[in-house]
Amino acid sequence: MTHEIIETELTDKVFGKNTEFHRFGLISAVLLITGCLGGIAVGLGGVESTIALILIVIPMMVTLSFLLAVMPMKYILGAGIVSTSVDVLFIAYYVFT
Repeated sequence: MTHEIIETELTDKVFGKNTEFHRFGLISAVLLITGCLGGIAVGLGGVESTIALILIVIPMMVTLSFLLAVMPMKYILGAGIVSTSVDVLFIAYYVFT
């Protein structure tokens, strides 16, 4: 019970109320994760299909555009989560087929 409370408080501190305070750390993490997973997804087979390439690149470019535009962190994290989810789905598809 105590472990759950401490973990929830830590998560709220980083991703809840204080995302603007942790902006530079979160931006570097989003940039690293999105860039690497997008490159892996494209390298595994996204290059061979125009549709797959579009579906991988558009969320990644939206995330990077939000980073460059210094948008609020809730938008950057949302776009990063969408981009990461799309990349992971394509990576799983290309690895298991």
